[in-house]
Amino acid sequence: MLTAVKNQGKVTLLNIKYALMREMLNKTTFITNIVFMILNNASFIIQWIILYSIKDSVGGYTFKEVMLLWGIAAGTYGVSHFFFEKAYFLSDTITEGKLDVFLVQPKNVLLSAITSDVKTSALGDMLYGLIMCLVANLTLLQLFLFLFFCIMGGIILTSFAVILGSLSFWIQKADMVAETGNGLMTNFATYPDGIFKGAVKVLLFTIVPVGMVNYIPIKLLVSFRLDLFLGIILFMILGIIIAYFIFYRGLKRYSSSNLMNARI
Repeated sequence: MLTAVKNQGKVTLLNIKYALMREMLNKTTFITNIVFMILNNASFIIQWIILYSIKDSVGGYTFKEVMLLWGIAAGTYGVSHFFFEKAYFLSDTITEGKLDVFLVQPKNVLLSAITSDVKTSALGDMLYGLIMCLVANLTLLQLFLFLFFCIMGGIILTSFAVILGSLSFWIQKADMVAETGNGLMTNFATYPDGIFKGAVKVLLFTIVPVGMVNYIPIKLLVSFRLDLFLGIILFMILGIIIAYFIFYRGLKRYSSSNLMNARI
């Protein structure tokens, strides 16, 4: 079993490596995508600077905590979209019968499918997250936790995308559901949770797990609690299990398109 896991890990890394090499064929475009993503994220700092010149806190967050929130949001988004970009196009892959090429390979179908491409601009998101660490002047321990949260959050985001994308095995036009759900994760991620109340806040800590990806990590960076830390890890593991279960349950319903595609 350990050998199988090791081999699958090598294949996954090779998928990412070759996808990245394809993107780097045009170095100018590659670098431009990264730089402009950093600048795009940085442009939103201006509105927060203006807002905090008027108020000392927003939703219970200080300016430093908002910068960390943006850093974690960018970092988790970057990890998920760089390493697992195709998870966000899983609906199309299923409905258009493009899983065929992965089914004939002696490797994990889901991992092979979602790591078959990368989003180069996501590197800019990851770099922006690190820049926010410098702005927030984190300690070495806090920096380690920040990176750990970005990885865990990226995996949770990916699991969420896989769950939504896998609905296409049962529901027509499920791509609209997946797009909406993934959009909610991104849109809510950069706003302090203190501004949300009632049912919306419950939603953000349950069905749309923004709280587990963004809000709780911020609280842990400010004041570490072992129970919350372990809670995020358990939530991540649960998300992976549910994503795998739903995908492979749905895979039994998959109909081939008989497309003669090859991966290079």
